[in-house]
Amino acid sequence: MGTVAGPRLMGDTGTMITGIGHVAFRVTDLARALDFYCGTLGFREAFRLERDGEPSPWIVYLQLAPGQFLELFPGGEGAVPARSRGVGYNHYCLVVDDLRATLRELAARGLAVPGEPVHGMDHNWQYWIEDPDGNAIELMEITAASPQAAADHSWPNASES
Repeated sequence: MGTVAGPRLMGDTGTMITGIGHVAFRVTDLARALDFYCGTLGFREAFRLERDGEPSPWIVYLQLAPGQFLELFPGGEGAVPARSRGVGYNHYCLVVDDLRATLRELAARGLAVPGEPVHGMDHNWQYWIEDPDGNAIELMEITAASPQAAADHSWPNASES
């Protein structure tokens, strides 16, 4: 019998998966979602796509950084289920350089920022917000003592980035 090779890691030669391209949400009110994501969080509207037979726009792409997008699909119905132990989507996380400064800026832009950041079990600073439809968003400041920082440091070719 032959040897079974382990999975290829991102960054290896011959990379199979290179990253997460986007996260997509159905939104109930596109204008309200754009105000939150672009006006409050500072994302940039990158482009819109149209599709025959669908309301216009079909998808709005917001850009966080090069190669990182959030897709908004207008016309969502119903409510986002409360976070629970159920299977499926739970939340997504946005990494920030300085969490306290970010929260001050978000408050200045009109976002309610009750409470204080929490020092998580992973040694990172975190704070939770929701988008206008109730999707949970974690804001995280990665610390040097965190397992995420250690994992990044041990990533193949990390010293070349």
